[in-house]
Amino acid sequence: MQDKILDILRRSHQYVSGEDISAHLNISRQALWKHIQNLKDSGYDIVAVPHLGYRLIASPDRLFPSEVAYRLHTKNIGKKMYYFDTLGSTMDVAEELGQKQAPEGTLVISEAQTKGKGRLNREWSSPKYKGIYFSLILRPKILPNSAPVLTLLCAVSVCEAVKKVCGVEIKIKWPNDLFIRHKKVGGILTELNAEMDAVRFVVMGIGINVNNDTTTLVEGATSLREQNNKVPLNRVELLQEIVRSIEARYLLFQKEGAVSTLTQWRQHALTLGRRIKVLYHKEHLEGEAVDVDGDGALLLRTDAGLVRRVTAGDVVHCR
Repeated sequence: MQDKILDILRRSHQYVSGEDISAHLNISRQALWKHIQNLKDSGYDIVAVPHLGYRLIASPDRLFPSEVAYRLHTKNIGKKMYYFDTLGSTMDVAEELGQKQAPEGTLVISEAQTKGKGRLNREWSSPKYKGIYFSLILRPKILPNSAPVLTLLCAVSVCEAVKKVCGVEIKIKWPNDLFIRHKKVGGILTELNAEMDAVRFVVMGIGINVNNDTTTLVEGATSLREQNNKVPLNRVELLQEIVRSIEARYLLFQKEGAVSTLTQWRQHALTLGRRIKVLYHKEHLEGEAVDVDGDGALLLRTDAGLVRRVTAGDVVHCR
């Protein structure tokens, strides 16, 4: 009911009488007043004036599903959302929902994580109301060995969305790290649930430092705010654009394959053309990162001239 009230208030730039809202929603004036109070308690700035009614002045900086869904205009992603103020990890909840047949496009969003996940069992710092932390359930009809390209797809989508919303250029360190001026601003974690020859579902976890200041950033990290002249960003607007960008690229991937995504990934790549070290299956590889293949694997040319295909590993840039 509160979402319906918000929708009415959003569509009007003037005051809306309580009588009109109550009649439209078939609720009592007393019930409407209680809903308005609950919205105010959630951070919505709603002004009430006798004989004029109610007017929405401002929305809170919260990633409420009603805020994210407003004018989102996606076909699939974000049609179902789960929102938490604080959570251990969005990945764990999304994995559980995936097992319970949650539909493709389901989002799990949290304002903070106490056990945020990064690659290789690392922790992702997730201070409350500062960043964007969410997981997305996808059910692509692909072979398991093609799943890594989804990491690159989401990375490119984030780069495009950030550029559009705040004009900041992001570079991608293979396979999943997002950097601005050699400082980490975000990351992507992909967890696969699959059989030998089929993917059941994929959980894509995305974490981005948005409005963090230096007191909430770990060493070597930055935020979009720090890179945007310390001007706070609208997290709802940015999340909406990321979701739209992911869906557009995902639909293109389903229709035409990964060629377009990989072309764009190469333009954002921080790793290609550099000498790197990779810890891969307890093996140390070193050489030049020359390209990625059609499944998103990194192609590394060793000093002996051999090209090795790397599907996972911890990458260190040497120069």
